[in-house]
Amino acid sequence: MEVSVVVPTLNGREELARCLDALADHVPDAETVVVNGPSSDGTTGMVRERSDVDVLVEISDRSTSAARNAGIDRADGDVVALLDRSYTVEASWFDAVTDGIGDAAVVTGPTHEQLAAGMTTESAENATVVGRDVSFFNPGNVAFERSVLEAMDGFDEYLDAGARDLAHRLAGAGHDVAWNSDMSVRREYGADGGVRETEWGPKYRSLSYRLVKNYGLRPTVVGRVLGSAGRDAVEGLRGVLAGDSDPSEWLGTGRSVTGQIAAGSKDGLVARFRDRSWRRNPNGRSTRADRAVAVYDER
Repeated sequence: MEVSVVVPTLNGREELARCLDALADHVPDAETVVVNGPSSDGTTGMVRERSDVDVLVEISDRSTSAARNAGIDRADGDVVALLDRSYTVEASWFDAVTDGIGDAAVVTGPTHEQLAAGMTTESAENATVVGRDVSFFNPGNVAFERSVLEAMDGFDEYLDAGARDLAHRLAGAGHDVAWNSDMSVRREYGADGGVRETEWGPKYRSLSYRLVKNYGLRPTVVGRVLGSAGRDAVEGLRGVLAGDSDPSEWLGTGRSVTGQIAAGSKDGLVARFRDRSWRRNPNGRSTRADRAVAVYDER
């Protein structure tokens, strides 16, 4: 079994270096593919000086979905793992990947995060949506049979990240996602991993798009979207009443969320019409050949 590890990155040179060091220590035989967005922190030079990176792909997109697809394009392994640049694999990681892939088409595991007050970890996340049982995966710590990624046409690039959308599509296609607690990664306190503060409009555009695209404009889908937005609105109102936020900002956010839900739902319906197959991915890997602006291949 040949394993490729794809590491997308954008302006995270020091975190990426720690991530690659851990891969070199614990997974020395894996193929390592780094996909570098338009970084301005010297990432390209650092990666090219290393002997343990097999392929460096430079892209102009800031989209995580595009970066993941670009890495999948260049990976040669029959198992393709995606790793967040802010994570470092632990010693049990590789064996957990190979053991897990033997039982399911997709395997994922927890992140151990070192906080000031101690260590936190994660557990498996599942949901039932319109009668479909969906197992979500840790998007920064997941491995796929390559044939499954090929069949699903990678990530939907309408979405900035697209991991939860892929989980819905995998469930729709009947593919299992296995949870292996030994497939663990570590994230140090203070590492940002590209995490952003919640942008409510984009969040709800993404949510409405992926649910409508995968399930149609059903009452249960509308209820899930509006229910989630309502809970966030109530929480925001509590902040207004406590004096922690401005009422005009809360109202402006509400207008933005309403507009983005409408736009995401419309685009989801269009996408559902454009790809009526079980893979539901009209904006996948096969739709573009221009992601990479430069490729440095040391294989």
